[in-house]
Amino acid sequence: MLLSMTVRRPALPRLACGLLILPALLLGACAPAQQTQQAPLTATTTVSQVSFYPSQAGQSWTYLPDGDAVGGAPYTLKELGPAVFGSVQAQAFTLTGRGAEQTSYRLISANGVQLIGFRKPGLSVQLDPPWLERPAESAWKVGLSWQGESGIKVQSDDGRTNVSGKVNYSYRVLDQRTVSIAGHSYSVWVVSRQITDTVGGLFPASQEEWFSPYIGDVRTAEGLLLTGRNFSGGQP
Repeated sequence: MLLSMTVRRPALPRLACGLLILPALLLGACAPAQQTQQAPLTATTTVSQVSFYPSQAGQSWTYLPDGDAVGGAPYTLKELGPAVFGSVQAQAFTLTGRGAEQTSYRLISANGVQLIGFRKPGLSVQLDPPWLERPAESAWKVGLSWQGESGIKVQSDDGRTNVSGKVNYSYRVLDQRTVSIAGHSYSVWVVSRQITDTVGGLFPASQEEWFSPYIGDVRTAEGLLLTGRNFSGGQP
């Protein structure tokens, strides 16, 4: 059976806010085989509460590509807790599955979610200034848009700069709707993301994301659909 997704568009009450996402994850990027990645932080914190943009150590989500058969090998996203990336204290999220391995570092507060960079085996990617992935909690509404430009630097583990350039991003909130995935319903904000860069197209150029406050990304920019999580969440 294929992973099914249905969409309903009833008149919904306005949500007070939106979520993480997760991330410019670069699922298909390749890394040098001879390099080794720094061991990421691990966390054993019990998840006892959920924030608007979920970022409690120990939280995890599972995903399948849109159209994949239910029961297929999932991707797993885990919140590892506080970590230092460069000289910045951030929240670390690791994505694994089907050969993927990536740890992303974000600044998360009521003012939004900022991606400062990520690591894959053998290399790291730094963004300066940070890439604004999600707006302030109170800003969410249909028609909201934001955009920006970040410098991007890709380095191998020996510290040598492999490539540098610019990435330009723009987001627009298209809709607020209820979606059903594999028997689970979610109230989501539908967000269009447009990306251009000067470093060879590292990111999907155009994609649609679904974000649900207190739950997280229901559909990621890479076309992954949420199939499970290890915490309760939803509208408070």
